[in-house]
Amino acid sequence: MSADAAGLGQAASSGAWRGYPAGTPAYRRVMVGLFFLGLGTFSLLYTTQPLLPELARDFRVSEGQSALSVSVATLGLSIALLVAGPLSEVVGRTPLLRWSLVMSSLVGLACAYAPSWNLLLVLRLVEGLALGGLPGVAIAYLREEIHHDSHARAAGLYVGGTAIGGLLGRLLGGVLADLGGWRLAAGGVALLGLVSAVAAITLLPPSRRFTPAPSSPRSLARMSGRLLRDPAQLALYGIAATAMGSFTAAFNAIGFRLTGAPYHLPLSVSGFVFLVYLVGVVTSPAAGRLAGRLGRRVVVPGGAVVTLVGFLLTLAEPLPVVVLGLAVVTGGFFAVHGVSSGWVAARADLSSGGIGQAASLYLVSYYLGASIFGGLAGTAWSTGGWPLVAALCGALTLGTLLLSLFLRTVPIAGRPAPAADGHDILAAAP
Repeated sequence: MSADAAGLGQAASSGAWRGYPAGTPAYRRVMVGLFFLGLGTFSLLYTTQPLLPELARDFRVSEGQSALSVSVATLGLSIALLVAGPLSEVVGRTPLLRWSLVMSSLVGLACAYAPSWNLLLVLRLVEGLALGGLPGVAIAYLREEIHHDSHARAAGLYVGGTAIGGLLGRLLGGVLADLGGWRLAAGGVALLGLVSAVAAITLLPPSRRFTPAPSSPRSLARMSGRLLRDPAQLALYGIAATAMGSFTAAFNAIGFRLTGAPYHLPLSVSGFVFLVYLVGVVTSPAAGRLAGRLGRRVVVPGGAVVTLVGFLLTLAEPLPVVVLGLAVVTGGFFAVHGVSSGWVAARADLSSGGIGQAASLYLVSYYLGASIFGGLAGTAWSTGGWPLVAALCGALTLGTLLLSLFLRTVPIAGRPAPAADGHDILAAAP
């Protein structure tokens, strides 16, 4: 038997397949396929974030209006997730994963030719809608297809891959914008999305552990109702909105800060600030491993505290300290998100069911936070400069911390709340 076959064929003594175990070629194939999905998704979603100053100049719109090019895409994604999660429970995970990225890449190419600001916003909304079959479904696929011993580790690796996607898209956009304007940048990132789609379609195995849910609207509504009555799920959705809201707001506004006084950096240089995403590539899987040892209830509030420290550092004026602060913010944010996103799916798997819906509701909150608070970042910058942006981000991160502390008091999957050492049964539960 080949190594691939061994990885694919692992079973319990009863013959039930338990998922791809870590270290096997099949496991690595899944993780590389999910990496390309994350790379394409987050490159496309945030295409315009490093281009906001140029968009404001080219279309003669304000800083706040230019940030809408990011907010409408995340809004479209959050709307689509409401449909994609339940739909994936019926039709399966891999069809949505494979083709959403193709469609969104084609819309991204159309964005590069948008003749007016309003049409660009419409296309960005459609692009976000097309991306809706990816993030929540990927988390559900990972939960179902990876062996339970590797869930936290695999979730951290996947989120780390999304960080690389966000980094590459922003760096590529900034460099291409200086070479040929924002239209060349948008087209280049869309081509990166198409390459990622081809790689993901080639690598990602079909679902093996997926079981279709009843397709009636009533059964799907009952499942959603159970999730929305779960205080732990609601707290995790709140963490998603506040953590992503603060992170997006910071990076929407940082371009204006770095291209203005006293730094006056060109787009190609200011775009390199997104190299701090590499910190997230490290902290996300590290936080997943730490959660496996100490419990998610310890790691999530710790990540929020780290993020708060980072925002305080960004208030300094020396550029190296500002970049250091953004790196600390990124590390804390990806620790929070890497653990929380896996926690949502794990809790649903152990209690109410509906992993795809739970993951989608988490990401609906995540991208609504990005849309609402990311859009406010432009207004905060215009009104009070970076101190007001940092105050907005700090307040949201404080909300993340309080919600994560509340989770320490909530029983897990119908069991008593954990002891004071912070361990939780989800860290190693099947």
